[in-house]
Amino acid sequence: MSPAPPPPTRPHIRPWLVAADLALAAAWVCAGALVKLLVYGALGLGGRPEAEAVKVSLSLVYMFLFAWLEAATGGASYNPLTVLATAVASHGGPAVYLFTAFVRIPAQVMFLSTRLYLGAELDKKLSDHHEWFYNLVVSVIGAVLGVKLIRLTFPNVGKGARLSVGAHHGALAEGLATFMVVMVSAILKKKEMKSFFMKTWITSIWKNTIHILSSDITGGIMNPASAFAWAYARGDHTTFDHLLVYWLAPLQATLLGVWVVTFVTKPKKIQEQETDGNKTKKE
Repeated sequence: MSPAPPPPTRPHIRPWLVAADLALAAAWVCAGALVKLLVYGALGLGGRPEAEAVKVSLSLVYMFLFAWLEAATGGASYNPLTVLATAVASHGGPAVYLFTAFVRIPAQVMFLSTRLYLGAELDKKLSDHHEWFYNLVVSVIGAVLGVKLIRLTFPNVGKGARLSVGAHHGALAEGLATFMVVMVSAILKKKEMKSFFMKTWITSIWKNTIHILSSDITGGIMNPASAFAWAYARGDHTTFDHLLVYWLAPLQATLLGVWVVTFVTKPKKIQEQETDGNKTKKE
């Protein structure tokens, strides 16, 4: 008689990742603000064409640094969308996407906003992907602390990117930008590219390109934690426009991007097996 298989282990919160998430989220918003201060303040480039070139160059440098820190810490991240994409990738499929996109994500966004507003203690039994949810909360707290620190140190740093169009137009732009970035990241992960330099170079160039294209509309943030931190500093973090554009749109775009890549890159044999299985069930 064969021994019973061991019970499946539930995901657990890794304390070092929580601390690393907090530090990276704070450092990320500070890095972006410092680049702008250097380009528009110290260097005085203003609206000159070379300003964007300097910003992109400096952004590439700190994006490589953060990519290395993520790898060195064993999976910490400054962006909760990255953790969400990883969590969902292993459970791909339209049913999971629809349930997560239209049930769990809106509930979690509303839950997070309420808990942050009331200051209540977080429930430890949130969902199957509770490690991602903790990363979401920790990233938001870290980003808020980072914004407070950078504004305290440099009072003239500004108040972050603002929505310059209607809420629905902005949600479409931010969602599309996030979808494009997530698709490239997911494809590179599927290919299991071994070269750290090439993988980081491709994702960094692509993220900067999408950021520039969407910066005049929504700021091209593609990071709910950073968006919330700057909105919290301005006092408009609980508005419908902010929740729609910088939370629901990028979160659902992330889920859709992961599902599309999972479906398109699925091996042909597995697709044929699933098709045959569906036909058998119908019969």
